[in-house]
Amino acid sequence: MTGGVVAKRYALALFQIAKEKESIDQFAEELRVVKQVFTENSDLLQVLAHPKVSLENKKAMLKEAFASLTTEVLNTLLLLVENKRINIVNELQDRYVQLANEEQGTEDAKVYSVRPLKDEELKALSEVFAKKIGKQSLRLENIIDQSLIGGIKLRIGNRIYDGSVSGKLERIERELVAKSS
Repeated sequence: MTGGVVAKRYALALFQIAKEKESIDQFAEELRVVKQVFTENSDLLQVLAHPKVSLENKKAMLKEAFASLTTEVLNTLLLLVENKRINIVNELQDRYVQLANEEQGTEDAKVYSVRPLKDEELKALSEVFAKKIGKQSLRLENIIDQSLIGGIKLRIGNRIYDGSVSGKLERIERELVAKSS
């Protein structure tokens, strides 16, 4: 079984528990933290996957590092270590967030701008673009990118809406090159 299929199964099981406990958002946030910890500390993943480190030590490390997590999320991590599948933890988080987004009619998106956007601006962008893609809302992450010159660029999944000055200049340049050929 591939890692993607396994991650999807674990994510689905955890999602069902979250639904029953009405904790979908809490589990999603906890899994984001777990993914961030593993991303920032790649050595941790190597230690947890290393065959010479005892299972008891691995579990103790997880319990200590993630003591603040809900029992269900922590038990999922312990189960992953026990079944020698801790390497799928990042994909598990991605799959869980997909399930949570589908359930809640929302989508994650990144908005690139020259300056930090105000909450009202982010809310307005969320409302406008959520309607365009048939969702109830967007969960926006604001990323500062000085190369845009001005305007914004929005990435929702594999779709990009580019209203930046640099994007407009690039389109004008392409048109001019195409006409001069």
